[in-house]
Amino acid sequence: MNHQKSSALFAQAKQIIPGGVNSPVRAFKSVGCDPIFIERAEGSRIYDADGNGYIDYVGSWGPMILGHCHPKIVEAIREAAGSGASFGAPTKKEIVLAEMVSEAYPNIEKVRMVSSGTEATMSAIRLARGYTGRDKILKFDGCYHGHADSLLVKAGSGAATFGVPTSPGVPADFAKHTLTATYNDLEETRAMVAANKGEIACIILEPIAGNMGCVAPKHGFLEGLRALCDSEGIVLIIDEVMTGFRVAYGGAQERFG
Repeated sequence: MNHQKSSALFAQAKQIIPGGVNSPVRAFKSVGCDPIFIERAEGSRIYDADGNGYIDYVGSWGPMILGHCHPKIVEAIREAAGSGASFGAPTKKEIVLAEMVSEAYPNIEKVRMVSSGTEATMSAIRLARGYTGRDKILKFDGCYHGHADSLLVKAGSGAATFGVPTSPGVPADFAKHTLTATYNDLEETRAMVAANKGEIACIILEPIAGNMGCVAPKHGFLEGLRALCDSEGIVLIIDEVMTGFRVAYGGAQERFG
């Protein structure tokens, strides 16, 4: 394939954007080539600046579950934009959306809208710390929960960008409050909780790990975490930024119970 235009755009981007990309997963370091620059998309296909077409298995990392430029989606965006894009004040549409989320996820009793997955996980962790009065959090190697310093410890982003396990620039004072365990290893998790008894505010995980490849939970892993958290007074945070409305309409909650 010809990638001359993408290569030229990448060289141009590196002059003004750090690393030439706006997200570590777009760097293509882990696959040993420069990133391709996308010009347009339609349905299940995306097309780069050189005119090459690709079947899109990435789906913009989640949001494009109905494909690109679906006519009904395009029309809905146009209709919404016609009445204003942002007001800085409550709207009825927020209530409707919150009710739809709650109906899809019966265990969600309250919904707070935020602008990004990072904001969502940061808010959830802050809530868990405030509720428990504890500082430490436990996450799993290879699980990504956003761009906050304490969550980039062994998140997979460093591996995707630089080939290192942890993102550079995370202060030790932040990292010391983040414990990490092996995903799908319930015994290791129990041992870590026992070694930090009464200190862990929350356990946070992706129900299906996404930043180290697509890794499903072993039978009994999620149920074991639920029981462990209940017995130790730990808040269990299920990060469904990627799995929500994708593995099922009700997300991993519907899929795994």
